[in-house]
Amino acid sequence: MPATAAKTLQYDWSGSQLEKYGIRKSDVAELGTQLEAIRDQIVGSELELFHSGTDVPADRRPLDAGFVDMPERILAAYEQAHEASEFGRILATAKRIRGEVDNVVVLGIGGSYMGARALMEGCCHPYHNLLTRTDRGGNPRIFFEGNNVDNDAAQGLLDVLRSRGSATAVEDKWAIVVISKSGGTLETAASFRIFFDALVESCGGDTDQAARLTVPITGDHGKLFDLAEALGCPEQFRVPDGVGGRFSILSAVGLLPAALLGIDIAALLRGAVALNGLFQNAPSGENPVLNFVAVCHLMEKRRGANLRILSVWSKSLESVGLWYDQLLAESLGKQEQGATPLTVVNTRDLHSRAQQHQEGTRDKLITNVIVENWRRDWLKVPTSQNDQDGLNSQAGTSLPEIMTAAINGTNQAYKEDNRCTADIRLPAIDESSLGQLFQMLMLATVVEGRLISINPYGQPGVEAYKKNMQRNLGIGQ
Repeated sequence: MPATAAKTLQYDWSGSQLEKYGIRKSDVAELGTQLEAIRDQIVGSELELFHSGTDVPADRRPLDAGFVDMPERILAAYEQAHEASEFGRILATAKRIRGEVDNVVVLGIGGSYMGARALMEGCCHPYHNLLTRTDRGGNPRIFFEGNNVDNDAAQGLLDVLRSRGSATAVEDKWAIVVISKSGGTLETAASFRIFFDALVESCGGDTDQAARLTVPITGDHGKLFDLAEALGCPEQFRVPDGVGGRFSILSAVGLLPAALLGIDIAALLRGAVALNGLFQNAPSGENPVLNFVAVCHLMEKRRGANLRILSVWSKSLESVGLWYDQLLAESLGKQEQGATPLTVVNTRDLHSRAQQHQEGTRDKLITNVIVENWRRDWLKVPTSQNDQDGLNSQAGTSLPEIMTAAINGTNQAYKEDNRCTADIRLPAIDESSLGQLFQMLMLATVVEGRLISINPYGQPGVEAYKKNMQRNLGIGQ
């Protein structure tokens, strides 16, 4: 895995430097010293405390800081142990599953599936599951369940999986990747029981074969661990200790589904490593993570912008936005604090939300995620003998050029109405760029949590709903 220099994402907040409703460079610079101190604490004393194995002080619990240097540790372990490392095992397992089945059901909820979905939509063909096996490069279709208790959705997927009867050919066979650190999350646990029974049926009643086609990603103890042992699943992966679900995308939780899809997971990790280097070494003012935190924080505290719009300018990034919605909401939505995240996809949602964003209440910061280079050849508007639509004047204009005009036009309209914007510019929609983006947003969330004296780890509110749901069902009584 030779390393290649990655083009770095850019953060431009000039659209927020508005005299009456925005913030000034001096505001961000003034906050920079404090943010640098928090950064040094995160990559210094907190990371040292996490790795030391000593008791974490009560005011720091939980300290799920393992995600910070996880990309470096995973790659280093692979360089040292190769196939025996976790990364090597992920590659080998993905290769085996790809060769045996053509459909994989990923069962998980929240951080246990949202990262994998974001990687699939960001890196794969937008209609991946509709392509032939050959056109997919032999990579399986991926379906996501266990993220709800929607009866009809689950039945619909079972209809698809059962449509060929008892599976014998590779094209008809399917497998399960079930992700849950504890195994106690009811949505995923119930789905696993239902889908494993269906998998046994598809294997002609052979439970051992079904277990071979089931890959659990879980903790080193707990209900799912015990169940996987009882079933005899030959391959299991761990959700790392000290890595919360919403921070787990660059662990086996996200890497195994990505590897099944043929995504270059080494490039994904190297992108995160590159961003880590920038975060650790660049001073405020040149540091995209610290600048992002400063702008978001100051806009919220000084301008009342407690609604953060992540405006992604590509359909393939919608699930990245939804992943970030969960990351921000669960991390900072505590003690009556925390901005509300909202993802929009443009230009699609300009026709549903732009009116409110432009002329509604001034409680929003709009952060655009803009792609610099598209993967595919540029489609161009053709000349037509029927010019009733008046587009012959634009013949030869490409869709990316139209998109650029829309981005610039929208930002200009917001500026003219004194609405603040900022831009995250991705070099491309590829593994390296997404690795940078995921790591940037996770680091920024932790920095902001420390800035506002909120522990960004843990999710006590979510745990409360789980307990109430189980009590209502009589579980544990």
